[in-house]
Amino acid sequence: MTDGLRLFAGDSLRRILARATRNRLNGLGLGTVIGFLVQSSAATVMMVGFINAGLMTLESSVPVMLGANIGTTLSMQLISFKLADYCFVAITLGVLLKTAAPQARLRNAGAALLGFGLLFLGMSTMSNAVAPYREAFLPFFEQMDGSTAGGMIRGILLAAAITGIIQSSGAVIGMTFALIHAGAITGLPEAFPIILGANIGTCITALLGSIGTHIDARRGAISHLVFNLFSTVFAAVSAPLFYKLIPLLPGGLIHQAANANTIKMIVTAFIVLPFAPLHAAIIRRIIPSRQEAPPSSFLDEELFAKPEQAIHAAMRELHRMAEICRENLQLGRTQLTTPKKRAIRTVYKNENTIDAVKLAFRDYLTRITSRYLSQRQAVLVQHLDLCMTEIERIGDHLKVLCNLNRKLYPYTEHKIFKTCRSRLEELYDQTGTMIDNLSTSLKPEHENYDEFAERILNARKKYIHKSIDLKRLITQHVGREELPPLLGIYLNETVMTLDKIARHCKAVAGAQQKPFFWLKQSKLDQKADEYIEEKILDELDAGDDLVT
Repeated sequence: MTDGLRLFAGDSLRRILARATRNRLNGLGLGTVIGFLVQSSAATVMMVGFINAGLMTLESSVPVMLGANIGTTLSMQLISFKLADYCFVAITLGVLLKTAAPQARLRNAGAALLGFGLLFLGMSTMSNAVAPYREAFLPFFEQMDGSTAGGMIRGILLAAAITGIIQSSGAVIGMTFALIHAGAITGLPEAFPIILGANIGTCITALLGSIGTHIDARRGAISHLVFNLFSTVFAAVSAPLFYKLIPLLPGGLIHQAANANTIKMIVTAFIVLPFAPLHAAIIRRIIPSRQEAPPSSFLDEELFAKPEQAIHAAMRELHRMAEICRENLQLGRTQLTTPKKRAIRTVYKNENTIDAVKLAFRDYLTRITSRYLSQRQAVLVQHLDLCMTEIERIGDHLKVLCNLNRKLYPYTEHKIFKTCRSRLEELYDQTGTMIDNLSTSLKPEHENYDEFAERILNARKKYIHKSIDLKRLITQHVGREELPPLLGIYLNETVMTLDKIARHCKAVAGAQQKPFFWLKQSKLDQKADEYIEEKILDELDAGDDLVT
């Protein structure tokens, strides 16, 4: 159900998260929407990825995280209704949409509906299966009675452990509702500790997702855990008040448990929200580090009124992505000598960062075109879009290269590999030179785009000769049975991957040599009116001077 909803929402989830940084209430509201759709753990994983990509800061992520936790409780409210009688209708309609719908969006909606129906069918089946044995379960749940300190602690720890294993607070709370329906759980004090523990256990997903990310992204995952710990302690201390007031609300025990979860999360979220910067500062104090967080994204939405400044920011973002590619090339190269899992995880996270920034970058360029642009600006935007595509492809190939180097490592200690090693290192050096020049060429402060483009192309010419020589050498050694055939395949794949990187560098250099690839400092503060595309298209259609 979660996957179907996430895919149904599609790119809008990324846009919601990206725009959730404007103010705290905005972030809280948008985070609530995302939490309702994809659960807090999945939303926090997305948030950690955005922090790692520089598209969010730790401070701006706090309101979103608070909202995601509230949104998850609202989805539990939906599950608390007795919809089991309609589960087969949802399953049938979901299967039909998932298998026969012509549009991907409808198929994803069908998957969500199918998951929704299966959820209620599972809860109904579980309730019916447990019902005959409810007397046997009663002593067990009495040990987790939240009206006593020992029972509260035991219930929280057990629920947190189970949730951490299956990585879904929704599943654990859903099972709790099923046990209530079956009569195995007979009171709110027995259900409340399980709900509190589930909210802690769900944090493991984001903690695992933060492995290999930079320090602020890891702090984002810790921020989620710290808030849920605070929320749990607050609720545990206030439990007698909950037990007294929640039953006054309408509905049975299942609704009471859902209401307790929602009220607990809303109250604690609004306690923390005014102190979001302080919360972030506390997290930084808890997780100190000498490691500097990478620069944040330069894609500032406030610059759209001044297109030249927005284009300037887009260029700086390209430079930031090229720097990540340079880091990945160095990390991938180390796998030939000292393979480390941490380096591999960093390469994968960096590649995910480039993918995320590409989507944000394209959306940003689209927003730039909502203003009147000069001829140079309009053409330059096309060139920047091409450059981002080429850099994203370089990132993909660098991830492949990292995996290939892991395969080559077992051969590096043998004499047979030394005949090709020096040539391979020369290729890496030339590739590094190309990416270094590529990165420097995308700094918007200089005006020597043609000069740096020539440097990239000259480095590629030297690279081509070395690449041809190495491929010929590999073929000769394999033909003479001086290299194992499998090693020959790995070496050829490595060279071909480096060839593709060189080709993408050439494409960027080609764009930089085109007319209009330059910035105009005198236009940085010049504003532009909004561009109404439909009106312009009508005017163009009415004209008779179009080239056909």
